[in-house]
Amino acid sequence: MQEKKKMSLAVKIFIALILAIIAGLALQNHADLAATYIKPFGTIFLNLVKFIVGPIVLFSIMAGVVSMKDIKKVGAIGGITVVYYFCTTAVAITIGLIVANLFKGTFPALETTSLSYEVTQSTSLMDTFVNIFPSNFIVPISEANMLQVIVMAILIGFAIILLGEKVTKAVEGIGRWNDIFMKVMEMILSLSPIGVFCLLTPVIAANGPAVIGSLAKVLLVAYLCYILHAVIVYSITISTMGGLSPIAFFKGMLPAIMFAFSSASSVGTLPLNIECSQKLGASKEVSSFVLPLGATINMDGTAIYQGVCAIFIASCYGINLTLPQMLTIVLTATLASVGTAGVPGAGMIMLAMVLASVGLPVDGIALVAGVDRLFDMGRTTLNITGDASCAIIVSNILRKKGSV
Repeated sequence: MQEKKKMSLAVKIFIALILAIIAGLALQNHADLAATYIKPFGTIFLNLVKFIVGPIVLFSIMAGVVSMKDIKKVGAIGGITVVYYFCTTAVAITIGLIVANLFKGTFPALETTSLSYEVTQSTSLMDTFVNIFPSNFIVPISEANMLQVIVMAILIGFAIILLGEKVTKAVEGIGRWNDIFMKVMEMILSLSPIGVFCLLTPVIAANGPAVIGSLAKVLLVAYLCYILHAVIVYSITISTMGGLSPIAFFKGMLPAIMFAFSSASSVGTLPLNIECSQKLGASKEVSSFVLPLGATINMDGTAIYQGVCAIFIASCYGINLTLPQMLTIVLTATLASVGTAGVPGAGMIMLAMVLASVGLPVDGIALVAGVDRLFDMGRTTLNITGDASCAIIVSNILRKKGSV
């Protein structure tokens, strides 16, 4: 009974959103007051989010890579799984960007004088590729260059695997530091309601009701992308590589889908997802490896969310993203999905990374954070459905090879 009395973070953020709308509308004639005395507390929250992004990505990816232990041992399952996850995530973010661009004319350009933004010079595609690789260990973390941090984490993770038992203590250390930074992230995200209120109130005070209507539009676009990805991508992959009818797949996945939608937790849905996948033909050996891995690195729904929100936030600032910038978003969101923690609200951390990768103001998170739970329900459902499709496909491929 005590658990029911404890208000969830999502409810707190939603209440903060409502209060921000009320306060913002009440302060429409005093927008400067809101920007001067309320926004600084939101800036503090944003600074904390920016601070935790680098360490979270570095240690969570290292921990994920190291957990595979023997690359050869998990090569057959892990190879197919990782390729499938990365491909579907890349397709998901592409769908998100394309559909959001089709609808971006409906997103209003808001009055954002109270939010900081500097136009950055667009870089060429080759420069973007070169800039993925770090030339310094400290700079990528201090400058929050997420692509370089990801590359660093993967390289260090592989080195630890190759060194084997000699670095057992290092493996334990990475696991502990990962736990520490996850706890710090949890602490920072607990401040989300205050951050959302203090960031959104000045925006609404300056823009009035225009921003409220735009939130409904961006949610609609996101859910349209979720449905398109599930119906097109998963149906095609399941029928061609999984040897299963898409209708049978979605029908069999219904219990897990309903639980994921209501709980908005990939990790919480894991036991039910394993059960549904095995009933649909996934082997126990494959599902016990692929699904937990998927709960950590497969973020199709989150990737769509990044793309839609990036276009929406850019539109609100009156910015048109260039093709190299959009390709950077695809690359960052795809690679960063490996480092996205399976905890509620982690999508906001990842969104901060994506916005930073193309020079968009992280302040824009305030525009969507208040309805993050509504985004989260759809993206979690898509994430776990993608995990299950992979388990069934890998099982089918290995079964044909006689490996399972």
